[in-house]
Amino acid sequence: MSRIVKHLGRVDYEPTWRAMQAFTDARNVDTPDELWVVEHPPVYTQGLAGKPEHLLHATAIPVVKTDRGGQITYHGPGQLVVYLLVDFKRMGIGVRELVRRIEQAVIDTLAELGIHGNGDVDAPGVYVAGAKIASLGLRIKNHAVYHGLSFNVDMDLAPFDSINPCGYANLKVTDLKQLGVELSLAAAADTLLPHLERLLNSTKELT
Repeated sequence: MSRIVKHLGRVDYEPTWRAMQAFTDARNVDTPDELWVVEHPPVYTQGLAGKPEHLLHATAIPVVKTDRGGQITYHGPGQLVVYLLVDFKRMGIGVRELVRRIEQAVIDTLAELGIHGNGDVDAPGVYVAGAKIASLGLRIKNHAVYHGLSFNVDMDLAPFDSINPCGYANLKVTDLKQLGVELSLAAAADTLLPHLERLLNSTKELT
């Protein structure tokens, strides 16, 4: 099934989240899936199970309590965010398989750029030599998901020092630039999206 890809540019987090909720509430069995490609101004987002103590100290960066899974993470300029508004029941797969496919799209993107990345069954996301380069968080509603993936391209990583990223103390975070790859967000999206589309359309389970 084809998906509508929307490049929304730099947009505030909360109205984008509310728009995802509205889209999911309004969709029906015939609604095409959409991928929203965005970048956010600096913001911390705290998942449903998020513990306040994972914000190590107050900063000028706002904290938004949101309805995705997971703990606290940071979004900011230079980070590619892809929100997946996907009816996974229509795909005939479970949420775990969907997460695995999203992770694999990032791993394949990194491989195309000459970087070895890996997933972690105990901590969703993608890592390079133990440092996290991509995070995942999803919300399930009416057999569909929203929220999605953040991929660190060329960003100020300092705000991650004020949190336990995704709930893990001392977790290192990296981006493509630190790994020697300089790409614009648009170029990173152009590299990632074909891998994501291919894996979302696959009839073969990864797990």
